Amino acid sequence: MFEKMRVKTKVIDSGKSGLDTQTLEVNVGPQHPSTHGVFRMTIVLDGEVVKSLRPVMGYLHRNHEQIAENITYSASMPYTDRLDYFNSMSNNQAWAMTVEQLAEVEIPDRAEYIRVIMSELTRLVNHVSVIGFLLNDMGAFFTPTLFAFREREKVLDVFEAVSGSRMMCNYLRFGGVNRDLTDDQLGQIKKIVADFPAFLDEFETLLAQNEIVCMRCQNVGVLPAELAINASITGPMLRASGVNYDIRKVDQYSVYDRFEFKIPLGEKGDVYDRYYVRMLEMRESLKILNQALEQIEPGPFMAPKVPACLKNPRNFKPPVGEAYGRVEAPKGELGFYVVSDGSKEPWRYHVRAPSFINLTVLEAMCIGYKLADAIVILGSIDIVLGEVDR
Repeated sequence: MFEKMRVKTKVIDSGKSGLDTQTLEVNVGPQHPSTHGVFRMTIVLDGEVVKSLRPVMGYLHRNHEQIAENITYSASMPYTDRLDYFNSMSNNQAWAMTVEQLAEVEIPDRAEYIRVIMSELTRLVNHVSVIGFLLNDMGAFFTPTLFAFREREKVLDVFEAVSGSRMMCNYLRFGGVNRDLTDDQLGQIKKIVADFPAFLDEFETLLAQNEIVCMRCQNVGVLPAELAINASITGPMLRASGVNYDIRKVDQYSVYDRFEFKIPLGEKGDVYDRYYVRMLEMRESLKILNQALEQIEPGPFMAPKVPACLKNPRNFKPPVGEAYGRVEAPKGELGFYVVSDGSKEPWRYHVRAPSFINLTVLEAMCIGYKLADAIVILGSIDIVLGEVDR
């Protein structure tokens, strides 16, 4: 289970002279099921209480940014799928928006609606999965995860029908999407949206007031709002701490300004709030999906007037300049910063990955809690190592 253990002795002044205690340094990972991938936590324990915690990452580094600086802009689209590989549609959207800023491309309405539909379906996939994983981290075996994956599979069937792939979708293109949604696919999505509330009601009934869930999650891993803001935390983690910030509302990118939806907020910023905010966000995503499915109209799914620089994607040379595009991805703010020197490859390419940023407060949330709590706290952050290491 643990990579190795080292025992260190130190003297703690507890008011009784000559009292010696021991601290235990434990390495959890990098091959440990609770770390959600090749990730290691070096934890110093006093008994079972966490005194310090150092996250160790880099085991999955794939040189993503340097690769992108040596290939064409369009060739980077499938690489974005491999960041947060649970949410490839959101990754595609952030990169497409960044390049479209450089090329000043206007996106047709139907393409914008399709992007929103795919992004909100992605949010359902992410949140239902992380809640299943969180229960697994608490010791509920794999049953809640399989219960969640049953619903996830229905959405992945849509992704496969639309893009040809269930996870690495590579679906968006500069100026729109790769292919249009058929009436049958829209009907399939409408059925998922209509059935999903019944599943959420059942899931919430089983979990929200569950005694074990409440004991393990409430008042555990508290993240104060001030620390969350100072550490640049975004997404459900930030909103669970009571901070009303959602890029869909702040930037109103794509066509999000046309939809009515609320931003769920927590009160304490503990593990329970992070779980419950995600439950509420899924309900708001269903509201957005219902409105988008009602409002979407026939039309082009690619920009009808593509700039000359985009007519041949392989030779796409955007004008000299820089751009930063960001979306409210399921884990938080996913942004791409790109600098163009007028050539076919970006001069500079950088990813603002929410999994990496959100992980920086792990130690602050774990100190003073038990080792078993640290596993649950890590699970409540919702990381994907493909995005942490890049």
